[in-house]
Amino acid sequence: MKRDFSFDKGEIASRAGSRTAARAGYRAARHPAPRPRRAVRAMTFRRVLFWTHLVVGALTGLVVLLMSVTGVILAFEVQLNDWARRDYRAATAPTAPLTADRLLEIAAAAAPEGAAPTSLLLSTDPLDPAVVGLGRGRNLYLARATGEVLGDGNGRMRRFLRSVMYWHRWLALENESRAVGRAVTGAANLLFLFLILSGIYLWWPRNLTPRALRNALWFRRGLRGRARNFNWHNVAGFWLALPLAVVVASGAMISYRWVGRFIEFAVGGPPTASAQESLGDDDSGDGSGDPLPPPATTPPTLQSLVDRAAAGTPGWRRLTLRLPGDETAPWTVRTDTGAGRQPSHWRNHRFDRATGALLEVGPVAETRARAVRYWLRFAHTGEVYGLPGQTVAAVASAAGALLVWTGFAMAWRRFFPKQKRFGPGDAFEV
Repeated sequence: MKRDFSFDKGEIASRAGSRTAARAGYRAARHPAPRPRRAVRAMTFRRVLFWTHLVVGALTGLVVLLMSVTGVILAFEVQLNDWARRDYRAATAPTAPLTADRLLEIAAAAAPEGAAPTSLLLSTDPLDPAVVGLGRGRNLYLARATGEVLGDGNGRMRRFLRSVMYWHRWLALENESRAVGRAVTGAANLLFLFLILSGIYLWWPRNLTPRALRNALWFRRGLRGRARNFNWHNVAGFWLALPLAVVVASGAMISYRWVGRFIEFAVGGPPTASAQESLGDDDSGDGSGDPLPPPATTPPTLQSLVDRAAAGTPGWRRLTLRLPGDETAPWTVRTDTGAGRQPSHWRNHRFDRATGALLEVGPVAETRARAVRYWLRFAHTGEVYGLPGQTVAAVASAAGALLVWTGFAMAWRRFFPKQKRFGPGDAFEV
C-alpha cells in the first residue's frame, strides 16, 4: 500500500512557525536582551555615602578581615600564655620563698650573655613563679622556693601568638618592608573606622516603624542570599558598633603618633587629682598609715622595698620591681590590684636609691592625657575591663569579620547578579 506523504500547505506553515518560535525562545533564554536603562537618580547625600562606603569596604576588606580574625586570638593572649606556662607553677606553696635580692642574683647568673635583669614580677599566689625581665621581651621564670630556672617562656604558644601579632600589626613583613605593612594596616584601620561611623548612618531606617526596627535589630530566620546577608550585616553592625569603634579607634592610637599628640592637645593639662602624693620629710606615712622608719645608713635591700610597697597596697595581686639603668634614679615598685592590664589599678612607689626613703606614691598615669592613652591601649584588647572586656572585644572583632564577609557578598551580588541559564533540553512555553 502506497503511503501518502502529502501535507496541507497550512499545516506545513504551522509546523515551520513552531520550530522558528522555539529556536527564537531558546536564543532569547541563552542571550537575554539587555536590561533597559534606569532613569538617572539624584545623587543625594545618602547615595554618595553609600557608594563611598561600598568602595572603601571593597578596597580595605581583606586587610580588615585579617586584622579582625587575628584580633579575636590576641584578645586572649594573656590567658593563652598562662595556660601554656602552667607547668611552671609549683606543686606546693614554699614555706620560705627566696628574697627579691637572691632571685635577681640567680637570674643575673643565668641570663644570656649581654643581658641583665631589668625587672622582677611577683604574685600573691605562692604557686606562681617569679618572672625576671631581661629586656627586649625576654624573661626568665624562677621557682620562688629554690630559684630553679624553669625556662624563658618562649614555647610554641608564645611563638604562635607572636606570629599572629606580626600579621595583625604589619602583615608579617620583614626588614624594610615592615614599614609598608604598618602603613597598610594603619590606613585600613582608619578607613574601617569610617566604615563603622558611616554604617551607623546608613543603618538608620528611612521609615522609622516598629516593623522596620525589628527587621534591623534582630536576626531573622528563613532568609537566604542577599536578604540574609543584609540582615546579618545590619544586626551585627548595630549591636557591636560601639565596642568595635573603641577597638578600632584605639588601634589608630597605636598606629599613629599624631593620634597620641592630639589626645595630649585635647585632654592634656595638669596632673590628675591623685597623680602624685609627694611625701616630704615631714610626712608620717608610706601610703598605708604606718609611720616611716628612720632613714637607712646603708643601701636598702630590694626585698625591704618590696615589703614596704606591698604593705602600703592592701589587696595587691601583682608587684613589679623595676631596676633602672641610671644609678642615680630611684627604685620603682609598681603594685597592681586589678587583673593585670588595668592601669587604673596600678600604683607606683618610688624609693630613694641610697636611703630607701619613700619619695612618692601615685598612679602610673600622671596626666589626664596619659590616663586616656593607657585606657585606649588596653581597651584595644578589652583587658582594661578584665575577662568580660576581653570577651566583648573578641566578639566585636568577630563581628568585624562578619561585616566584611557579608559586605563582600552583597557587593558581589550587586555587580554580578545571577541570571538563569537554560540548556538545550529545557522546555519553553511558546
